[in-house]
Amino acid sequence: MERWTKEQIAEIYNKPLLGLMYESNEVYKQNFEVGEIVVNTLLSVKTGGCPEDCSYCSQSSKYVTDVKASKMMELEDVKAKAREAKENGTTRFCISSMGTRVRNNRDFDNVLEMVKAVKAEGLEVCCTLGMLNPEQADRLKEAGLNAYNHNVDTSDEYYDKIITTRTYKDRLETLEAVAGSGLKICSGGIIGMGETHEDRIGMLHTLANLPEQPESVPINCLVPIKGTPLENNKRVDVWEMLRMIATARIIMPKAVVRISAGREMMSTEEQALCFMAGANSIFAGNKLLTTPNPEIGTDNHMFNLLGLKPRPSSVHERSSTDLPIIS
Repeated sequence: MERWTKEQIAEIYNKPLLGLMYESNEVYKQNFEVGEIVVNTLLSVKTGGCPEDCSYCSQSSKYVTDVKASKMMELEDVKAKAREAKENGTTRFCISSMGTRVRNNRDFDNVLEMVKAVKAEGLEVCCTLGMLNPEQADRLKEAGLNAYNHNVDTSDEYYDKIITTRTYKDRLETLEAVAGSGLKICSGGIIGMGETHEDRIGMLHTLANLPEQPESVPINCLVPIKGTPLENNKRVDVWEMLRMIATARIIMPKAVVRISAGREMMSTEEQALCFMAGANSIFAGNKLLTTPNPEIGTDNHMFNLLGLKPRPSSVHERSSTDLPIIS
């Protein structure tokens, strides 16, 4: 059943910005505690050498970038990163490994052990590993995974302008497998890739009408990377980011809306506007896969300035005195 038509979403998206933000802020306050932020840490456990041709990605083997392919991290190193993230206020620890499709091999077995180990640290766990089938989704669920990230990236109509090595249908089939296993869906997209406003509305239409609406929606601004086809794209204006966040908040009221890639280019004032528009999640740490991210000390200053606090993990309840500010 279609919850939102493209016409309805377009009407919201095209509202005067201040009115749109006022409306989205009201929706946010009805569904979440004001000032509580879901802090995520993203760790790439296997970087580079990906056979896909995603036009925005430095890890594609199709392009010549500064990223070199690496072997999978050792379990003990991942556990150490998870402990460090928890000490810095992380709610959810996200494990990333590059590749087109999850394969039933030693690497996948290693990821399952990582999920178990991170969960044992009292953190929620998310993975982004590429396409997967229902049986693999079930195995991740059994290992203790909370959510699976698989972004739709853009609209169905614009998708093949950005990626040709898999289809939009492939994306949706993976999200169907995720939902079928009982895992929470984390899915969003990227703006600034040359798409139109209609494409952005189309992407939001896809997300809002998934059989199970995403539990979290990352909104990424393109970070142009030298050596990729989109290296000369201009930075997206913050006003466009606000319009995406506010619309996502209204049509997916219970989703955690995350300011993701591109946050390093935003001032504290711009990020504050994003939180006012309904965003309630960030990635912490000085690197987001292979792109820059604000330093932890910078985020700590912003949290204190704006009166923000990390949301405790649902895996292990912590008292308010145990909740650290990022430091």
